[in-house]
Amino acid sequence: MHHQTNYGFLASSSSQNAGPSVTEIANNPILWVLACSVLFVILVQSAIYMRAVRRNAEAADMTQAEVSKAFRAGGVAAIGPSLAVVLVAVALLPLFGTPPVLVRIGLIGSAGTEVASASVAANTAGAELGGHGYDASTFVIALAAMSLSGAGWMIATLILTPIFQKSEATLQKVNPALMTIVPSAALLAAFASLAITEIPKSNVHFVTVIASAAVMGLCLWIAKALNQTWLREWGLGFAILVGLSVAYFAHYNGLNG
Repeated sequence: MHHQTNYGFLASSSSQNAGPSVTEIANNPILWVLACSVLFVILVQSAIYMRAVRRNAEAADMTQAEVSKAFRAGGVAAIGPSLAVVLVAVALLPLFGTPPVLVRIGLIGSAGTEVASASVAANTAGAELGGHGYDASTFVIALAAMSLSGAGWMIATLILTPIFQKSEATLQKVNPALMTIVPSAALLAAFASLAITEIPKSNVHFVTVIASAAVMGLCLWIAKALNQTWLREWGLGFAILVGLSVAYFAHYNGLNG
């Protein structure tokens, strides 16, 4: 009886002192204002960059037609990665709410890093991300961890960019050809490492990577053989769509081992 009385008192006290829920905090108007402010800054910044590129195209020996083509290629190439971010964002909306997802996942950092930071923070607080013990207090802790993680990216960029610029000038003096090889090699290594880490996860990952690579290679070959330059721009989009389709059918046909 004594235990039952205490339990009833605790339950009653807990219901009376219950604070705001995770959903209420995640959709706080202040967070909406901050998220919209960040989006506005990004749009203004993009407009300034595009205008600067057009005004300085002649200095880079580019015509306005070439600038438009570069913008179009960049926009098409961004469709695939943006689609991936949207899919991840939809999955994370129940955990973090719309404003934090817009800022943390859509604009700063990466989905994997942000979720890992939030998960570690939730575990430190004795809870499971989106599971047992994930209350308003744990949400605030997870959001703070995500914000600190993203701040690290931005601060590192702010500090290291001038240093890399000096290194670039030094390399150009020593061997100008290196500045052509190094960026291309770095991009190739970055994307190759991302692809390689996915292959061992399952047969679905393996088949998806191979199918996507085959489609991209085919598009590049056709573009070169038939002089269809538009395929270079759309190749990534085709590869991603085929990869998603292959992953779907492979998953539902028992290739999860």
